[in-house]
Amino acid sequence: MRSIVVIPTYNESENIGNLIDIVVALPMELDLMIIDDGSPDGTAEIIKEKIKNGAPIQLVERSGKLGLGTAYVLGFSKALEQGYDRIYQMDADFSHDPAELLNFQKALETHDQVIGSRYLQGVSVVNWPIRRLMLSWGANKYAQIITGMPIKDATAGFKGFRREVLENIELGKVKAEGYSFQIEMNFRAWVAGFNIKEVSIIFVDRTIGQSKMSKKIVFEAIFMVWKLRLWKMFGKIKKGINNE
Repeated sequence: MRSIVVIPTYNESENIGNLIDIVVALPMELDLMIIDDGSPDGTAEIIKEKIKNGAPIQLVERSGKLGLGTAYVLGFSKALEQGYDRIYQMDADFSHDPAELLNFQKALETHDQVIGSRYLQGVSVVNWPIRRLMLSWGANKYAQIITGMPIKDATAGFKGFRREVLENIELGKVKAEGYSFQIEMNFRAWVAGFNIKEVSIIFVDRTIGQSKMSKKIVFEAIFMVWKLRLWKMFGKIKKGINNE
């Protein structure tokens, strides 16, 4: 059983070295694939130094800031080509606790996909201003109502997949970014009939570096949920036996 975690980066030089050390030290066999979008702060150089020192990392360097969604699609596609069985995704800023990967590994023994949920048991978010928290919580309620997905944290970015999920949800057709990328991936997996489990995590907002959130990401998510609903109605998303 081969496992890999895909981590997109852009200007994460203050976090990436420590994150790599912690992930590599986990009591599980886990490779890393880091997709760096031409970070001008030297993120890639830190990763290359870790590779020289023997860390199990693949570094994919892109020419510029091409977006979160395309980074994950590229990483997932490469992981499938290389025969990985379990594929995880997480942020590089320590908002996602690497130790939760152990719980994800266990959840994937009985489920097809696992989501690290901030809203499974109330609200498990630390250091967010109330406006940001209400935006995120409201976006998830909105997505749940419009799409019909029984997922409380559809915008979560800390997840794990069995390879069968990523093989069957038509990665090449996923075009969304940011919040809406996470929603679209979950929706495609749900419509395809895969078994999705949410596990509660504590999400701690980054303390180092700058947030990548923007108004464009928010507005894209608002319209994406309606697109997904229409795509399902008109048969543009691959359905599974449980969602015919």
